[in-house]
Amino acid sequence: MKNIDYTTTLPGASHWSFEARRGSAMRLTDPSGAGNVGMLFYNPRNLLERYNAPDSLKCQHTFKLTAGHCLYSDMGRIFASITDDTFGWHDTVSGTSHKAMVEKNWGQRDYQTQSNDWLQNGFDAFLVELAKYGLGRADLAANVNWFSKVATDDAGAMALDSSANQAGASVELRFEMDTLVILHTCPHPLEASAEYPRGDIRIDLGEAAPINEDDLCLNSRPENARGFANNALYHIGI
Repeated sequence: MKNIDYTTTLPGASHWSFEARRGSAMRLTDPSGAGNVGMLFYNPRNLLERYNAPDSLKCQHTFKLTAGHCLYSDMGRIFASITDDTFGWHDTVSGTSHKAMVEKNWGQRDYQTQSNDWLQNGFDAFLVELAKYGLGRADLAANVNWFSKVATDDAGAMALDSSANQAGASVELRFEMDTLVILHTCPHPLEASAEYPRGDIRIDLGEAAPINEDDLCLNSRPENARGFANNALYHIGI
């Protein structure tokens, strides 16, 4: 990131959305090591185009997301590239938490009786933000979970690997096209802690450094070079 133009801290159990412009950058930082950030991406010029988790993993031959990986749309274009990452393993297969899961783990607590201490879930948090843009349940896609490492055992069962938690871990995205970003800081769906986690997340927004010929994301996979070419075609005349 060349410079930081805006900084905010999103408390745990919160949600937010904004439009990131092509050429901008976003750095997420988990100060306590207890955070999870659920995130979705949409094309603000065509909301039918949205983040495609299967393609993002398949074309880059990976199960995790980290530096050098790109986040693809269902049109074969790249919403964003991961240019820096100190956490090393981010989940994009587990989905998001929902009301029944939160109630099962931590009981029921609603906003009407508990105000900001209520137990928010990721599914409803996404829906609140999506509604601001005329989107709803049918527009939800598989999301990214930043700062959540998911491990599998010999039987294929998935679980959060809490040993990966790092206070001060950060991940930086460079936006390769205008992108509507929807995010929440609610618990991961595999979270099993005794207390409802409320990890705050710092968000820095600014201008991305230019792409060079030796760019990590451009060169990490041949498929990424084709993704960047699709973006170039999309932006002709803009």
